[in-house]
Parts: sequence; structure tokens; C-alpha cells
Amino acid sequence: MENQVEEKLEDQQVELSQEELDERRKKLTTFYKDNIKHLTIQLEYETLLTSIEENRAKRLQAQMFIAEAYASQQEDPSRTEARDDFNEAMDTVSKRKLKQK
Repeated sequence: MENQVEEKLEDQQVELSQEELDERRKKLTTFYKDNIKHLTIQLEYETLLTSIEENRAKRLQAQMFIAEAYASQQEDPSRTEARDDFNEAMDTVSKRKLKQK
């Protein structure tokens, strides 16, 4: 069966003259050049979509971070006590001076 397929493919292959090859290359080049305009617009569109999705993800991540920080403060009042104790201890410690030349 494979031999039959290969024979059909060989029969379909046609020798092209140099002029025909040049004409096909020109058509192919023209096709690609015409599509570059459309592909450039598509690239710009896809780039903008990517930027939008990245910014949405960053915003969502920031919102989640804020929500978690707020929730942890609401649940654990001892954190505010610890902060107050720390600030009080820092106020009682004498300020260190830097060496001056």
C-alpha cells in the first residue's frame, strides 16, 4: 500500500521550468508581503491583550496580599500589642550616634 502512495506522489511531481519556479516564488513572496500587514496588526493586538492580562494578574495579586494582611490584623489583636511593645522599647532605648570625623 505504501508503494502505491509513493508511486502516486512520484507521478504527481512535475518538473517545473525556471520561469515557472520564479513565478511561484514571486507569488509566494507577494502573498507573504500582503499578510505581513495583517500579522503586524494581530501582533499588536496580542501584545496588548497580554499586557492587559498581566496587569489584571498583578492587580489581583496585590488585592489578595492586602486582603490577607487585613485579615491577619483583624484575627490576631496580639500583633498590635507586640507592635506597641516594640515601639515603646525603641522609644526607651537611647539613640546611638554615628562616629564623626
